[in-house]
Amino acid sequence: MKIIRKIEVFGDSILKGIQVNAHNKRYHVNNNIDIDMLSKKFSLNIVNRSKLGHTVTKGKTMLDKYLEETPDCTAILMDYGGNDCDFDWKSISENPDAEHEPNTPLSKFVKIYTDIVEKIKGKGIRPVITNLPPIEPQRYFDWFCKGLNKENILRWLEGISAIYCHQELYSRTAEEIARNTGALLVDLRTAFLKERYMGRFLCEDGIHPNTEGQKLITQEFTKFCTTALA
Repeated sequence: MKIIRKIEVFGDSILKGIQVNAHNKRYHVNNNIDIDMLSKKFSLNIVNRSKLGHTVTKGKTMLDKYLEETPDCTAILMDYGGNDCDFDWKSISENPDAEHEPNTPLSKFVKIYTDIVEKIKGKGIRPVITNLPPIEPQRYFDWFCKGLNKENILRWLEGISAIYCHQELYSRTAEEIARNTGALLVDLRTAFLKERYMGRFLCEDGIHPNTEGQKLITQEFTKFCTTALA
């Protein structure tokens, strides 16, 4: 593999830098992941193509198109899983006794993500995967339940902690995919979990890192680059 000098970033709202606007409670880009500092410190060219709401399936479509051209990058960084593990909460609210699958069932998530990584490797490019920053389940539950039947959703969940556990499953699965394929891993999750009160690094919705959380992400990318580019 070539020495990492140009990094293309394909991911979702976490690396896009989406936060909750404190005034109107809407999502907006407020990205404090310090790409400029990383670029200068490690002599990198970093292009961020992350998109709000992207799953691994949407990511594959973007990546396939990019790889069909003549990619000049030496690494591709991905952070899929956060939207993949989410559910159609409105549907659950309306019919809590039905079977409901996440946006991307786990087996499909593994297959598509693995296929992406192998295709990237086949182009002589280094694949890099991040795991998922943890979520604050009560805060997220209150956020997505606005206008929905909380009692029905809670009955289906059988406990608020199920939200955290399900998201953790996808994070661990992303780590496993990295191990099984030889992709490099950036451990964002541990950086948050080391903090005494992890919730202060998340927005009101309980899932998107706030400015302080994005600074934690910057720290982990700095550690990663220090090791990977040595």
